[in-house]
Amino acid sequence: MAEQIEKLIAVVDDDPEMVKIISLNLKEDGFRVKGFCDAKGLFKFLDKEKPDLIILDLMLPGKDGMQICRELKNKERFSSIPVIMLSGKAEESSKVSGLDLGSDDYLVKPCSFNELKARIRAVLRRGGPTGSGKKLIVGKIMIIDPQRYEVKVKGNKVDLTTTEFEILECLSSRKGQVFTRDRILEYLWGEEKVVVDRTIDVHIRHLRKKLGPAGEFIKNVRGVGYKLEE
Repeated sequence: MAEQIEKLIAVVDDDPEMVKIISLNLKEDGFRVKGFCDAKGLFKFLDKEKPDLIILDLMLPGKDGMQICRELKNKERFSSIPVIMLSGKAEESSKVSGLDLGSDDYLVKPCSFNELKARIRAVLRRGGPTGSGKKLIVGKIMIIDPQRYEVKVKGNKVDLTTTEFEILECLSSRKGQVFTRDRILEYLWGEEKVVVDRTIDVHIRHLRKKLGPAGEFIKNVRGVGYKLEE
């Protein structure tokens, strides 16, 4: 797992023992890990260093996980950091709220460490530009640049999470072709597809909102999936 050796993960949980256990498991896989029990410790750390991914518990003293995620995604310096939320709340509304705030994934506790590490590997694989691919212009107003991992609508840069960008890149790879939710999940997670297709609907909704007028290019094909069409 040479590609993971230098990856730095921040773990935030109000239970010090949970932080310790997660940290030990991730270090066994070659990750560098920094643990925190509240928002204050996390943001103090972020002033000095930028992690490759943040594992964020929902129930925290002071600022909760939702507030922290919102603050991260609203700051340009931190908005590109992938976030995986951990929570004891299994309700769909909680999952949707977390994804709506820009988190890349949401796991319900207790979860196995194998599942957590699978999600981490999947998100990190989507964490940066591939270095290949040409710019794609859609509807004369949206430019998708895979090399720069960047999207512009009417000349303005749109801040997308890694997951949102990957979904848009997937749909744009074959304009007009319908992608089922399963196929999009496979594109994002590969063999480690361990999430439900409802996740895709939430990310698509968020993506459309961020793209503004270009959001209408993402079409829903009822009962099948989604496509990108001018």
